[in-house]
Amino acid sequence: MGSTGEAVEVSIEVFPYLRVYKDGKVERLAGTEVVPAGLDPETLVLSKDIVVVPETGVSARIYRPNNNNSTESDQKLPLVVYFHGGAFCISSTADPKYHASLNNLVAEANVILVSVNYRLAPEFPLPTAFEDCWAAIQWVASHVNGDGGDNHDREAWLKESVDFEKVFLVGDSAGSTLAHHLSFRVKNSDTGRDLKVCGIGMINPYFWGKDPIGMEVSDEFRKKMVDSWWMFVCASEEGCDDPLINPFVDGAPSLDGLGCDKVLVVVAEKDILRDRGRLYYKKLVNSGWPGKAEIMEFEDEDHVFHIFDHTTDKAKSLIKRLASFINQDGAFAFAV
Repeated sequence: MGSTGEAVEVSIEVFPYLRVYKDGKVERLAGTEVVPAGLDPETLVLSKDIVVVPETGVSARIYRPNNNNSTESDQKLPLVVYFHGGAFCISSTADPKYHASLNNLVAEANVILVSVNYRLAPEFPLPTAFEDCWAAIQWVASHVNGDGGDNHDREAWLKESVDFEKVFLVGDSAGSTLAHHLSFRVKNSDTGRDLKVCGIGMINPYFWGKDPIGMEVSDEFRKKMVDSWWMFVCASEEGCDDPLINPFVDGAPSLDGLGCDKVLVVVAEKDILRDRGRLYYKKLVNSGWPGKAEIMEFEDEDHVFHIFDHTTDKAKSLIKRLASFINQDGAFAFAV
């Protein structure tokens, strides 16, 4: 309602995520729930929130296993830097669905995990999310040589428990897009000397393009819907062929230079983004990139099914496979 009590007209509706009113107000319809960090009673995983970039307010939720055994607690663990999904415009690290899923991943994989709370469109249009996540990675890298900032207590989980030779970038949906691009940025910067990005986990990756492929050809409704999501968060002359969202167009970094040793791509049979994930895998393994890649497809499932319900057998299977991917040394098997 406006100041006079009259209803304010909707200016833009981004179904099913949010509405923007003509007075500038943004009403999010999903991804607004929050749950505090702390001890998870089911997995015994510990978590806490920390501001990592005071200038912008970018924060992270950090997770670690609650190992009571002294030998285990002294062990250096792999680090997962996680980027949540939500089409760059909804959700957060405090979303209870993400919190539950990441508690399960940390417990299953025995890792330290930093979940980045980047700023969202439309208040902060792209490429803000990319810059926020890059700043978070630089903050992580600052711990390698013991320089993590002034608040030593809040950074102890990274300083004392992380093996910075075993870093993984993992994300679902839009988070996969972030992981893809940031791997190049790490590799091509001084940060790459401090952090060893061993692998990227891409769950239902959010890649897109102007011309439809696969099921997009016959599913015009969802094709137009995803088109509208991207056009809303990124004001770009290239539209859905912007290199940020389409990794195969001119101007996108060449896949043969991907900044990691191995990649796991997870797709879901009913997901409108499925064929983009399949194409990414195919082009990656044929690009000349020297790493190893695997693709895993879940039948009868839709986009980020494991986030919407982390208790299903398939969701648990996905988490177990991701944990195996993180902890697997040596040869990495291909699968189609």
